[in-house]
Amino acid sequence: MLIGRLGYLQIYKGDDLSDRAVAQRMRPQTIDAQRGNILDRNYNTLAISVGADAVYALPNSVRDVEGTARQLAPFLPISEAELTKILNTQSTTSVWLARGLSVETAEAIRRLGLPGIRVTKRPQRYYPQGSLAAHVIGIAGSDNQGLEGIEYYYDETLKGTPGQLAVEKDATQRSIPGGDSEFVPPTAGHDIVLTIDSVIQYVSETHIQEAVISSKSDRGLVLVMDPNTGEILANAIYPTFDPNYYQDVSAGRRRNVAITDQYEPGSTFKFVTAAASIDLGLTYNERTFESGSYWEVGGGRVRNSDGRVFGSISFLEAMERSDNITFAKLSAEMGPERFHPYIRNFGFGGRSGVDFPGEIAGMVATPRLSGQALQWANTGFGQGIAVTPLQLLNALCSIANGGNLMKPYFVREIRDSQGRLIERVEPEVLGQPVGSSTAVQVSQLLRSVVVNGNGNRADVAGYYVAGKTGTAEVPEGGVYGSGRIASFVGFAPVDDPALAVLVILYSPKVESPYGGVLAAPVFKEIMEESLEYLGVKRRQEGQSRTPFALVPNVSNFTKEEAQARLSKAGFPWTMEGDGTLVTAQTPKPGARVPVQTTVHLFFYEQDQGEEVEVPDVSGMSMRDASTTLSDLGLRITVVGSGIAAEQSPGAGTRIPKGSAVEVVFRL
Repeated sequence: MLIGRLGYLQIYKGDDLSDRAVAQRMRPQTIDAQRGNILDRNYNTLAISVGADAVYALPNSVRDVEGTARQLAPFLPISEAELTKILNTQSTTSVWLARGLSVETAEAIRRLGLPGIRVTKRPQRYYPQGSLAAHVIGIAGSDNQGLEGIEYYYDETLKGTPGQLAVEKDATQRSIPGGDSEFVPPTAGHDIVLTIDSVIQYVSETHIQEAVISSKSDRGLVLVMDPNTGEILANAIYPTFDPNYYQDVSAGRRRNVAITDQYEPGSTFKFVTAAASIDLGLTYNERTFESGSYWEVGGGRVRNSDGRVFGSISFLEAMERSDNITFAKLSAEMGPERFHPYIRNFGFGGRSGVDFPGEIAGMVATPRLSGQALQWANTGFGQGIAVTPLQLLNALCSIANGGNLMKPYFVREIRDSQGRLIERVEPEVLGQPVGSSTAVQVSQLLRSVVVNGNGNRADVAGYYVAGKTGTAEVPEGGVYGSGRIASFVGFAPVDDPALAVLVILYSPKVESPYGGVLAAPVFKEIMEESLEYLGVKRRQEGQSRTPFALVPNVSNFTKEEAQARLSKAGFPWTMEGDGTLVTAQTPKPGARVPVQTTVHLFFYEQDQGEEVEVPDVSGMSMRDASTTLSDLGLRITVVGSGIAAEQSPGAGTRIPKGSAVEVVFRL
């Protein structure tokens, strides 16, 4: 029986027992791969892995558990009691105790010479630029795994393949002299080259931080894209964080709201309504609309949020002055059955496919047969629709580049650890929401908004900016509250776009929380500095040889700013009203008038609570018409000279006090 048993073990089970014996003696240890670097488009390093000391225990090799825990605990972020519990497990495998030790701490632990305690090098993520582009890069954990942002989305590309070292050891975990060893080297992860430009990113972060602080906003955001390719050159959010110390801030603070959050765009959405209506052949610059104090539709009323009344207004002027009623009427005229496809074709209500985790689709109403008239009228001026900042800027890029909706992306190249190119990402066209002719017309409209409308603070000399302001109301508990979102979106140069920029300030807490006042100047600074950095040459404005000059646009300027701009242009001025910002001017912005013509500035605060009936001033002189309107709390906008022949709004119309009545005088 003994001989039979020995034969069974030696012959039949021999190979299996031999393998098990070797496995008992061979103690494999995982060797982490070097995580790939993250670089900006100019190959500046944004994230690297560095060798950091880490300490681990081999519980079976610890001789004095209590003594070891007492000596080791002062150097670790765990208590003596917890350390004692770990060392008492009698585990046959290693247990990590701490990672990312300082050089001094690691050396002190080595000097203790405690049996069963080992110190080794382990790669740790380090972000040399601190908070620069933190919301894009994201964070990586202590186990070489991506947790957020690009680090998470491209984790499989970055993390590489771990290696393994197996050394033959005895029961007390000591290496057996002359024993076998096996080594499988780790494979380093690939490097990621972003579309982000560190210089433009820094410029964006600097200016949005200043704007958030000065406007007392809850948050600020800047997106910069190349409209021709879809590359995202900057994605700045303030408040920001340092990914080296990401545990110090909440997950919400680290969220890239440009992609993961939606908001109502307000008037910045009007370029979409304009593009759809032009593409359908429903409107043109000279077409006129009636814009009173409100417009009744679908059981509700549409009005301008600040109570402005324009009367008879051209489509071009409606865009320049951001008239809600005109765009509500255009939306109603198109109807949801025609407007909805354009909205979807511009990328709203769906994910763009950007290479970043957590992208949401936004919210676009689905057309129904009835009961949506008011909702779709509101959609025409950007209310009742939810978009992401990335969707809005990408849609504008399709206008800037002539009609192509591009796929936005953050990563342009993947390279191996030796710098050899593995993959280059090429621009991808997702669709064509409008024709090139329509895109050009909308671009010209947006240029006029900056030259003659309320986007004048965004203009950059020599770069021909096109853009649109937005001041959106914020829904609170199912109704619109007092909060505002001030924004500006635009591109430049208008005829050969190099950059498109979106600026958003969330809930500013200042007297004038308007996009044209707060966001447009931030846009101007970022656009100007970025174009200069890229080497885009300015164009010289032609000098007039006639004794005429163009009236500068000072709407929404303070008294001091308006006076300074008019003085620089060589125009005298008069002022009327007690408001803080210019609400109207005569002559109109962009008018070509003789030099030294006096510009009349009006600073009336509109009173939305009280309405008055517009009197009939036909046949009156300019002085009498002005006096008649002034006595009722209305102001006059003068066109021409002589006797009053036409007026807008017409006699009998009820409008808020402080509103302007345009009167045409003829000889």
